[in-house]
Amino acid sequence: MAPKEGRETTFRQSVDMMFERAAAHLDISPGLKEKIRVCNSTYTVRFGVRLRGEIHTFIGYRAVHSEHTEPVKGGIRYALSVNQDEVEALAALMTYKCALVDAPFGGSKGGLCINPSDWEVFELERITRRFTYELSKRDLIHPSQNVPAPDMGTGEREMAWMADEYKRLHPTDIDAHACVTGKPLNSGGIAGRIEATGRGVQYAIQAFFRYPEDVKEAGLEGDLEGKAVVVQGLGNVGYHAAKFLSEEDGCKITAVIERDGAVINDDGLDIEELKSYIAASGGVRGFGGGMYHENGADILEKECDILIPAAIEGCINSANVDRIKTKLIVEAANGPVTANADTVLQRKGVKIIPDMYANAGGVTVSYFEWVKNLSHIRFGRMQRRQEEFKANLLIAELEKEIGKPLNDSFKQEFLRGSDELALVRSGLDDTMRGAYDSIREVLVTNPAVKEMRTAAYIASVTSIAASYSSLGL
Repeated sequence: MAPKEGRETTFRQSVDMMFERAAAHLDISPGLKEKIRVCNSTYTVRFGVRLRGEIHTFIGYRAVHSEHTEPVKGGIRYALSVNQDEVEALAALMTYKCALVDAPFGGSKGGLCINPSDWEVFELERITRRFTYELSKRDLIHPSQNVPAPDMGTGEREMAWMADEYKRLHPTDIDAHACVTGKPLNSGGIAGRIEATGRGVQYAIQAFFRYPEDVKEAGLEGDLEGKAVVVQGLGNVGYHAAKFLSEEDGCKITAVIERDGAVINDDGLDIEELKSYIAASGGVRGFGGGMYHENGADILEKECDILIPAAIEGCINSANVDRIKTKLIVEAANGPVTANADTVLQRKGVKIIPDMYANAGGVTVSYFEWVKNLSHIRFGRMQRRQEEFKANLLIAELEKEIGKPLNDSFKQEFLRGSDELALVRSGLDDTMRGAYDSIREVLVTNPAVKEMRTAAYIASVTSIAASYSSLGL
């Protein structure tokens, strides 16, 4: 349902509107279009846990948007803002995201209406285990049917609890570790999962900058070296994106926006130093490496080359969109630009790398972790030493031919076989490049499509429609 005139779109309305924009370009039946759009099912659970001498009742959700392929995949968030509409919108976005990056999952999402900071660690564990039990009873956590992952307010710790509880409930399931992803390494996790979403943001930007014509169209030029970047949110995603862009690509992180304000340094902030300061003090106020600004939301309007909203939904909206002064927005968070604001930004010529592509690194590496759990072998274990052996043979033959040793640093790098982290990063880079090319192909072959978000939805929905057609729908 479209919002009334003058009202800001909700996240769910934005997702539906963007789906409709894309579907208008596709030759699929109205019935199939509606089947793809709607959420298949949503389970609401209310369960009690005895804590602090009394029973506390918690409300949780698990939405399944599409089962055109299984298992379905999507995170579980812990936040007081969790509600059915939000969970269903996020589940839909997961469906489209998985199809875009060619991960064999349908879309799902879950949440628990809770403020994690209100509870001690042992209390959170009891709550999480009971939530897992409630989901497991209905196969809403299962290696071959529904595979959760971390999201806002959850992380490796919560995933380890969920995996352990599932294993207790299904002691004979050899694939029990694959019931969730985002676990710690010593509990069946995979190298590179923590950095995955931020690393994917970096790879998405790199993919964009591989095409000079795309860069020129955004009003930019050259490569990433020296580009001014503003990051909203230095949580896991924002931190890793900022770290990799500054340390590996030569970007200048000129501002970071956090809950208690923003810190600005036009010469570039030291991200490691700032992250350590936030961990120690709880915010950016007082950080010596830049100028503090109390109203962080204002800094979204700071002039920059690249703006990376990596925190909350709807932060760029009708109220501030006219004052946004960037050339490229990269949606590291889910839904940071409302549909209303998106329309205005298109008119202004601001390029947007959309969330369903930009933050797909998490689900991509979750896919790798799921495959690792099902295969019961660490990536790289079979081939790493063989790669090193062949490289040694080649180096030895080259040195013999030229009559002198090669540079030691080159040899050290060349002789190193691929470990799990290197393979994960390689797979993620390949996935992000391939997905960008599929978006770009839509833009090149369909002149009526003018921006990346609609192109991404078209590429995704086309794939989903083909899956449903093969099932006889």
